Amino acid sequence: MSALPVADKWYQSRRIDDDLTLIWEPHVDPLLRCNIWHVRGREKDLLVDTGLGVTPLRPAIEHLIDKPLAAVATHVHLDHVGGLHEFDERLIHPLEAAEMANYGSVSLKVRDYSAGVQAYFADRGDLGPDTLLVDAAPHDRWRVEEFGIQSTVPTKHLEAGQVLDLGDRVFEVMHLPGHSVGSIGLWEAATGTLFSGDAIYDGPLLDEMEGSNIADYVATMKRLKQLPVNVVHGGHDPSFGRARMIEICDAYLAWRA
Repeated sequence: MSALPVADKWYQSRRIDDDLTLIWEPHVDPLLRCNIWHVRGREKDLLVDTGLGVTPLRPAIEHLIDKPLAAVATHVHLDHVGGLHEFDERLIHPLEAAEMANYGSVSLKVRDYSAGVQAYFADRGDLGPDTLLVDAAPHDRWRVEEFGIQSTVPTKHLEAGQVLDLGDRVFEVMHLPGHSVGSIGLWEAATGTLFSGDAIYDGPLLDEMEGSNIADYVATMKRLKQLPVNVVHGGHDPSFGRARMIEICDAYLAWRA
């Protein structure tokens, strides 16, 4: 039996417009509460990231799926790939494919995270070492000690410059390393839309995790500043426009460059 209260509903969603739905796990701490984006196309849909996956994702979004769907992992961190194995088409950058295929055990306890992440917790000031990063369980048989990310083999690698064609929408793969070695974004030039994963979002950017590289992150920020975006849909926190993106990039470059 779980010592945590049982959630009435694990996933929540909000329709942004006719072609875009945001899904998230409200009972997961903001550090690991990934934005899951369902993008509807004429001939094919995209799922940008799949969350922590405390409980299966696909049944919660089955009502959105009426055509072929490609699940894209913007990077391999646990909060973005928990449900990746549930989908037939699984896309990821080749530099992170091996890790996805051999995923190790994971922890939802603050004390088990790296020094860089611990610094983030210290700055927040609201989490002690024994805190769990979930505040509920999906059902009464769930145990935090048994939670893990299911390994899976990507069905296709996403290299920089590749195109994902949905029939009426076209996204270009951008390699945006720094947060992780294989971080990617999906760029739709026709609308100025960027799905950025954790390369940039409107919150504390983490660049001292295992696999992070500050020099790469600086180069990514300089590159993003030149991108004529209208809207950025990040891996965490609310979406934002170009003016806010420039502010985030400039703040990071003032800190690290």
